[in-house]
Amino acid sequence: MEKQTETNMTVRVFYALVTLALSAAVAFFVYQNTISGDAKYPFKFGLDLAGGSQLTYVADISKVNPAEVPELMEVLRGVIERRVNVFGVSEPLVQVEKSSVVAETVEQRLIVELPGVTDIDEAVKSIGETPLLEFKLVDETVLAAQVALENSLPEGVTVKPSEGAKEPYIETGLTGRYLKSAQLQFVGQTNAGLANEPIVAISFNEEGAELFAEITGNNPGKNLAIFLDGEIISSPRINERITGGQAIISGGFTPDEARSLAENLSFGALPVPIKLDSTETIGSSLGERALRDGVYAGVVGFIVLSMFMILWYRLTGLVAVISLLIYVALMLALFQFIPVVLTAAGMAGLILSIGLAVDANVLIAERIKEELRTGKGTDEAIKEGFGRAWLAIRDANVAHIIAGVILFWFGTSLIKGFALVLLIGVFVSMLSAITISRTLLRAIPVNTNTKVGRFLMSSGLAK
Repeated sequence: MEKQTETNMTVRVFYALVTLALSAAVAFFVYQNTISGDAKYPFKFGLDLAGGSQLTYVADISKVNPAEVPELMEVLRGVIERRVNVFGVSEPLVQVEKSSVVAETVEQRLIVELPGVTDIDEAVKSIGETPLLEFKLVDETVLAAQVALENSLPEGVTVKPSEGAKEPYIETGLTGRYLKSAQLQFVGQTNAGLANEPIVAISFNEEGAELFAEITGNNPGKNLAIFLDGEIISSPRINERITGGQAIISGGFTPDEARSLAENLSFGALPVPIKLDSTETIGSSLGERALRDGVYAGVVGFIVLSMFMILWYRLTGLVAVISLLIYVALMLALFQFIPVVLTAAGMAGLILSIGLAVDANVLIAERIKEELRTGKGTDEAIKEGFGRAWLAIRDANVAHIIAGVILFWFGTSLIKGFALVLLIGVFVSMLSAITISRTLLRAIPVNTNTKVGRFLMSSGLAK
């Protein structure tokens, strides 16, 4: 019997040593990635910690079918994200938000966060040059009447079209949303006898190709005007149905202008117009101070918490502190590896999740103490204490998970950062409290029949 007990203890000690070794490896991984200047998995900080610019755009969805709005906003988000990536912005964050202006109106907003970019003009330029590409049929009769009216007016006099007046350009629904690629070409390279005129050859995706074929097939002899950011750049005549989704944009471009247009369209033409609504800049010094203060608060809080746990719960408190250190190392490793963009709200979520992990360890320590009071041995008390504490820990964490999911699902970007860190922390805290703490505690041989053993396993003012 004694030999079996010794074997069981040896296995427990082995598991505990393996746990500590793996935890040390994780901590070393985090440390190396933190101090290295070219780390593969560095920490990624939000604007409030790293500094940078935030641009808020409002999308014009007045001419869009409401059922298509979510899809178009996701396309828009992807286009803008590709655009800022091309400009070399580190870890941009582009997300869609809804904002209710009045009860019946919902604005679709695009929030663009550019860490490290503190020049607002540069930030606006990186977004604003993304073009809006549209194809519209030309109503020659209405256009001719409009031109005649304008020519009949005295120089400098303009007349706004009356409400309900017919527009000379008819929406087709074909926009940059369906664009697949855009390339600079010179006409003389493929058509002998013509000058080397720079053009932009574009191709549509499968859905856009079908729409383009339908438009050209139903409107032979009409002009299809090509608009870029609201300005007409070409108005070719439709001679026949065009299949395959290929088209050419020409407009007397210089080679540089055509190249720039092709690049802009390749980066992504906007599916809907956007308007800059607000800008905000956070200096790098303010971000560094917020990060420094947050880390300082976390370290001080952890030290005070550790002192309380050790002084009050003694051996179980010491094991809880070691478990918490492992928990912090795991959390930081996940932040680097996933990666999670850390904000001030996210750091608050991390500190709160540490509190949840402490709460779990307190429940375990109290349950073990109650089992010891019934006269059970140390090993049995630890086993029963963890079993009884698990139900309370499980129920509390399920409540936190539900709250975190709700915050993440319905919250703004700031709330989502907090909720994400909190959710990760809840799952990791359950692992550290139930698995790691138990593994370490069961590997320590304590005889509660001795005075020292009773002191180590008791808590508070008890001896």
